Amino acid sequence: MTQTAELRALHERPVELLRTLLRYDTTNPPGNESECIEFVRRLLEAAGCETEIYARDPGRPNLISRLEGAGDAPPLLLYGHVDVVTTEGQSWSVPPFEARIQDGFVWGRGALDMKSGVAMLLCAFLKAKLAGTRLPGDVILAVVSDEENLGDWGAGFLVERHPELFAGVRYALGEVGGSTMHLEGVRFYPIEVAQKQVCWTKATLHGRGGHAAMPFRGGAMAKLGRLLGSLDRARLPVHVTTVVERELETMAAALPTRRAGALRALLDPATTNRALRRLGRRAPAFEAILRNTVNATIVRGGHKVNVIPAEIELELDCRLLPGFGPDDLLAELEPVVGDGVELEIVRHDPGLPEPDFGLFETLSEALRRLDPEAVPLPVLIGGVTDGRYFARLGIQTYGFLPLRLPEGFIPLGLAHGADERVPVDSLDFGVEAIFSVLERFGDA
Repeated sequence: MTQTAELRALHERPVELLRTLLRYDTTNPPGNESECIEFVRRLLEAAGCETEIYARDPGRPNLISRLEGAGDAPPLLLYGHVDVVTTEGQSWSVPPFEARIQDGFVWGRGALDMKSGVAMLLCAFLKAKLAGTRLPGDVILAVVSDEENLGDWGAGFLVERHPELFAGVRYALGEVGGSTMHLEGVRFYPIEVAQKQVCWTKATLHGRGGHAAMPFRGGAMAKLGRLLGSLDRARLPVHVTTVVERELETMAAALPTRRAGALRALLDPATTNRALRRLGRRAPAFEAILRNTVNATIVRGGHKVNVIPAEIELELDCRLLPGFGPDDLLAELEPVVGDGVELEIVRHDPGLPEPDFGLFETLSEALRRLDPEAVPLPVLIGGVTDGRYFARLGIQTYGFLPLRLPEGFIPLGLAHGADERVPVDSLDFGVEAIFSVLERFGDA
């Protein structure tokens, strides 16, 4: 078999395609995604797909390919990133870039986040091309760099410099969502329809400086201590957004009465805190989608051990719910931080104020065809993805990279951790679900 024929056949073996992608060390920083992207380009062109490369830096390329549709629906965007986070300081059971199959899993950095997703998108895209599938509209595939380090060289660059590539697109499929979540005997399939917004903030504290050999009280360091204590105790106001109300009501309707009551109690600000206390270790995941949040992450101040600093900067990772903006955050933070603290917004990456559910039922039907007991679940995620960039073009992203996961396998703690892995038999499910959407997205 020729190399071209081997590449053409690879789309029928998503596990082998994933293993090939995993063997490229695309740890970001620095990324070095070019060899991996070049492999994807060769794979697509072997199947007769035209490709284009767009890059701010040749070592950080982004690939675009397009299949022509019937013109009955707006173009659909599929996108995914090939860079991965570091393995430094982690203790792995297997080499993280070997792509070993062991115990029924494919192991490696990126197996979940998100080279398995890229493999599934590629397989569905290539299947549509090689089978001559009648697509309702054009399908655009974007394979990008740099998502794990803010995306400024990847999706951010494409949206800023080449928005014409996505003209007319209304919906996109990307990370995070679509994989099985087992709860009380129910198989939920969370589909991300919204995400919180990055709103990084800097707090500056001032005080009298001086010689550290002298007794000193009430300076910037003391103010920092009080501020950190206030932030640790603070609970910003509860806000029930449209998507979270739909998410929790969908879960409650499928669960036993006792669990349903606890979830519905989260939706009433008068009972939210009491309900969260009852949720135990699950509470942080729910609290994150009911509040704007703030966490102190970096402190800068002082240059010599014998000098009392007169100024200290504290960086705050703040995340906003959909529909909220920086002014809303400052209004909630100022009573917490008190007088004498300067707050400055450093970076705000806005998203869509309200989700567009227009494609949700099409995605749900794709899941139910493969798993008749599936309960599709719209969700708000507490993190961010490249979807925030495409939102600037009015594009609604759905986190839809389905994996049929066995009960007891919880991917959340593995995605950026040691021994990241994905079940071997879960990828075919995802390819079929995505391909079903490609055939039917004109129904939206």
